[in-house]
Amino acid sequence: MTSFTQTAWTHIEGIRAGIDALPFVTELADGTLDRARFDHYMAQDALYLFEYGRTLAACATQSSTSDDLIFWAAAARETIVVERVLHEAHVGDMTATEPSPTCVAYTGFLSSLVAGGCYPVLAAGVLPCFWIYKDVGDRLLEAAGDLEQHAYGDWIATYADEDFAESTRQAIAIVDRLADESSPQVRERMLAAFGRAAQFEWMFWDAAHRRETWPIA
Repeated sequence: MTSFTQTAWTHIEGIRAGIDALPFVTELADGTLDRARFDHYMAQDALYLFEYGRTLAACATQSSTSDDLIFWAAAARETIVVERVLHEAHVGDMTATEPSPTCVAYTGFLSSLVAGGCYPVLAAGVLPCFWIYKDVGDRLLEAAGDLEQHAYGDWIATYADEDFAESTRQAIAIVDRLADESSPQVRERMLAAFGRAAQFEWMFWDAAHRRETWPIA
């Protein structure tokens, strides 16, 4: 029997192919990505991860088992730790940096899932950030070759973190269990949340390459 997450992963096959083809991802892989675009991405990612950490903490609050609570709380802590490392190592002074329209839209969508109060839907909505990041990272590692000679080798190396891979597997397992316990109507909402978050993942990388800013002050 096909699991919920297998169905959801197939559901976003076109989005995943689109992410792999994005200029930001292909140029990051071959080391030709413009440094200004990379810096823009890192700043927006730090802003995003701060809010994503809040969303993971909300998952812990809404969770239905002690194991889920422990997992999401640990994931929230790790996300904030990563955000601080990104800030200190790659971003620097962010006092003049504001979230891009795409960053605001993505984090606003996650906040709407938190406010909705349906734990399975919320869990499905945060999963793409785990899973797509890991999936893209695997191919970046393979394509980058010798990381010591790569322009962004130090950052790409973070994708090799086995702890993050294990966290991704745990998040997938949690979402599958929640789907199994949910009604068909809730599973449909879970699939919609998963798909929308995947779209935002595509948009986030696309916005970084365009160095997206607000169109009018």
